[in-house]
Amino acid sequence: MKTINIIAGSFLLLSLSACKAQNIKSVFNNVNSTVNQGTLSNDDVIKGLKEALKVGTNNSVASTSKVDGFFKNTAIKILFPPEASAMETKLRSIGMGSQCDKFIEALNRGAEEASKSAGPIFIDAITKLTISDGMKILKGADNAATLYLKDNTTAQLKTAFLPIVKAALEKVEVTKYWNPLATAYDKIPLVTTVNPDLNTYVTTKAIDGLFKLIAGEEYKIRKDPSARINDILKKVFGSL
Repeated sequence: MKTINIIAGSFLLLSLSACKAQNIKSVFNNVNSTVNQGTLSNDDVIKGLKEALKVGTNNSVASTSKVDGFFKNTAIKILFPPEASAMETKLRSIGMGSQCDKFIEALNRGAEEASKSAGPIFIDAITKLTISDGMKILKGADNAATLYLKDNTTAQLKTAFLPIVKAALEKVEVTKYWNPLATAYDKIPLVTTVNPDLNTYVTTKAIDGLFKLIAGEEYKIRKDPSARINDILKKVFGSL
């Protein structure tokens, strides 16, 4: 450590002799960069970020893909489509609250089933993380890693989720709950009929829910030392 300090000090003195006073700040930054590069390599950064992403995605997929993973998590629970919110209010007011609840449960069961297929898609994106990506993520916002995943997996997730959601909604017979609701609503005078694409809606909400949980996992790793469950996470995120 004394050797590093001596080198850093020498570098600072030499730089100051060649620079004007207004360049002092940049000299200090160069010194700090020189020292930091000796303790945290590019390989460390990539390993640490990949591990953080694996921890975050594994925890999030495990949480959402189990029974009630969506349905009993208020942060990501899927409710009536926005265009049908007035419909829900009307139906509950005429005593169809139970039917509305069953419909909502069916939507969430579809999302829980679809989440089971997310793991391999996330792993593929994580393995492709480059040094350039890694440095941007490390020094980026508290959700920078999540945004990287979102940019690199959303299209694949939609492709994978849509048929699974469709099959899952058919399995739980979502139309059995939706059709009576729509029929009852259409009988109410002066209402506008709604017919949302439930498969696309649930697919989108399932993906949004996953990324919301992943962002939470990333934030914990960045801010809470106890969430850094192995040495590489402690080394990389402890340096921030």
